[in-house]
Amino acid sequence: MVLLDGKKTSGDIKSEIAIVVSEMKKNNKKVPHLAAILVGTDGASMTYVGAKVKACKLVGFDSTLVDLPADTSEEILMAEIEKLNTNTDVDGFIVQLPLPKHIDEQKVLKAINPDKDVDGFHPTNVGRMSLDLPCFLPATPFGVLELLERYNIETSGKDVVVMGRSHIVGRPMSILMSQKRKAGDATVTLVHSRTKNLASYTKKADIIIVAIGISEFLKGDMVKEGVVIVDVGITRVPDATKKKGFRLAGDVEFASVAPKASFITPVPGGVGPMTIAMLLKNTLLASTRGQEK
Repeated sequence: MVLLDGKKTSGDIKSEIAIVVSEMKKNNKKVPHLAAILVGTDGASMTYVGAKVKACKLVGFDSTLVDLPADTSEEILMAEIEKLNTNTDVDGFIVQLPLPKHIDEQKVLKAINPDKDVDGFHPTNVGRMSLDLPCFLPATPFGVLELLERYNIETSGKDVVVMGRSHIVGRPMSILMSQKRKAGDATVTLVHSRTKNLASYTKKADIIIVAIGISEFLKGDMVKEGVVIVDVGITRVPDATKKKGFRLAGDVEFASVAPKASFITPVPGGVGPMTIAMLLKNTLLASTRGQEK
């Protein structure tokens, strides 16, 4: 069993990006600039945004954080988005999800300029992805593809089961894995919480990408020997033996699945770090696109 080490792989990608940025500086070119809008004080969101700002500094990007209180109106948020849309110094930006309940998430995502949508959530980018046209890929699915490619995992002709149908991970993942690409050309089945006899699909799968949002849902008796497992989930599970009172668990029961797997992502340290690395990669792409115009 080989661990798909997202922490190491993301470190490699950041090093590669840092070299490109260093060359940009030497040639007096503008360095990439990533901005983030954070609304409220959700603990996980603050951690994610903090990690993104830190990653920008590491690779030499400029970064801006727009920190707004939880009671910010939709109108004020839209005004901040428009400022970033029209700011020529900012190459790409994200609005950290989830947003407070009084704000329409879809309306906000549609307001982002698709050319600066480095999260890959705008309908224009989603549509272009579906048609296999140049676009910003959603950062988490992009990270999964990169992990599979860099570990030389054969996907062509393989039976892939994607667990979960969210717009952020499951649905784009199922599209990307079926397309003609190095980590692609697979026969893809998408299953979800309403799928009957779900284990009958997972037991036949060569590769399972799990983003179902239920802690330790996939068990060892649901997979075959030699399966490749990519666990996208992360949940805080109460654990009195831990100093913080909880442990981090994925959507896969690691203890029972890992012995049967040929490759498996750990949680934490698997897909999570890859998401941030691919956000940086999208921002670099946005920057170079901008300089070509």
